Amino acid sequence: MERVDVAIVGGGPGGTAAAHAAASAGADALVLEKGVPRADREFLGPDSTDAAGILDYWVDIMGIHPDEFDEGVVQRELNRAEFRGPDEATTLYHTGIDSSYDNFGYTFHRARFDDWMRERAEDAGAEYRVNASVRDVRTDLDAAGEDPQHVVELASGDEVGADFLVLADGPQRTVTNRVLDRYLPDGAKASERLASRDANHIAYQEYRRVPEEVFEEVNDAIVFWWGVIPGETAYPWIFPNQDRVCRIGLTMPIGLDIEEFDRDAYELLEADDDSIPTGSAYIRRLLEWQYGDEYDIEEDFPLVEDAGKRGGTETYSISSTRPIDSPTEAGIAVVGGAMGTTSAFHEGGDHVAVRTGAIAGELAAAGDLGAYNRRWKEAIGDEVVRNVTMADMVGDYDPDDWNRIIGAADAMLTRKDDDGLLNHPYRSGWESAKLLLGYKWNKRTTKRNYVGIEADEYEYGGAGDD
Repeated sequence: MERVDVAIVGGGPGGTAAAHAAASAGADALVLEKGVPRADREFLGPDSTDAAGILDYWVDIMGIHPDEFDEGVVQRELNRAEFRGPDEATTLYHTGIDSSYDNFGYTFHRARFDDWMRERAEDAGAEYRVNASVRDVRTDLDAAGEDPQHVVELASGDEVGADFLVLADGPQRTVTNRVLDRYLPDGAKASERLASRDANHIAYQEYRRVPEEVFEEVNDAIVFWWGVIPGETAYPWIFPNQDRVCRIGLTMPIGLDIEEFDRDAYELLEADDDSIPTGSAYIRRLLEWQYGDEYDIEEDFPLVEDAGKRGGTETYSISSTRPIDSPTEAGIAVVGGAMGTTSAFHEGGDHVAVRTGAIAGELAAAGDLGAYNRRWKEAIGDEVVRNVTMADMVGDYDPDDWNRIIGAADAMLTRKDDDGLLNHPYRSGWESAKLLLGYKWNKRTTKRNYVGIEADEYEYGGAGDD
């Protein structure tokens, strides 16, 4: 049986960051990636799909400055985010959080980013193995001597023994759920708690080449529409790439029933809809609404068929459950989307995936994961709390609420000082005060309870050895 110090399930940002950190510290690290095809990648790689944008302070969370990337990873540098409601709009030019990165943010090519992360890990000495689909993991907590604590079973029938296991298989958690279930008491299965249809989202995006005049409007901005499609934290967006290509997509919860919503209230619903529209239907309606008076959408906004996952389109899941602790006493760390660090509210989570992966790899190489649950909270806890707080606050918003809240935010942003921080909210009106005070109150509450599975819920007696 093959033996390594650290076995890593999943070759996305979390997995490659773990491999890089572990190998850099002298550990024998192996990444196991099943591999999927993409139209914009010549070889198999991770399931590289998300909106692929980074804000200024996310650069510091991730710990990698874009100047380090190969050419072509960064697509556009950004100077603002535009938030549009049914009738109101506001523009954010500063996140208000200190950062070492000078711009508002940047968009990047996710497949090229993943490839760069892989090369970085391999340059540090890690092995990245594709076509290595993991079937299961056996764990013997009493293993001693030369026997590995973990045995990773591959679909090929091969086995890999490892002292430490990093689970980085993304928000679908194909392997993670199976492993964690063995450390939780009956009735508290991770596969049920982390895969709730009430909490998870689906995202869809299209790569379209837009007219020059449209690209000029958005080439240095990310644009979001709120309150135009139904569902908790459901919104369309535009992210600019190079060569007049934009990623135009949306996020929405799965399993919505259109009968629960007023079709007349939402801009992108139609009176004769008998079910929630598909992602492609929503995107067509968005483009017709915004640009249909001036352009023929299919002719002037063509799909870029050699981009993205397939035919210029991508569909992917987003874990909008809360992050979880890991069963570190078993030598296991869960990182990135598999631990719930991605969020439907801020779309994607490459920065927190990289950071959690790096922490796990560093500790595994040192021979003790005991500090992992504390370390990830120190590194990304504030970011997670912000997103959970905002998602909870706006969960039941309808279009009128979005108009009200975006108008209040716009009033606040027009009264910022030279440092980009807001002046006293009452000067901007009562709605602005309620927005800011409500956020602060909910954030205090969320900070005390934002972890989906606590470390003390895991049970180790006989676990993992079935």
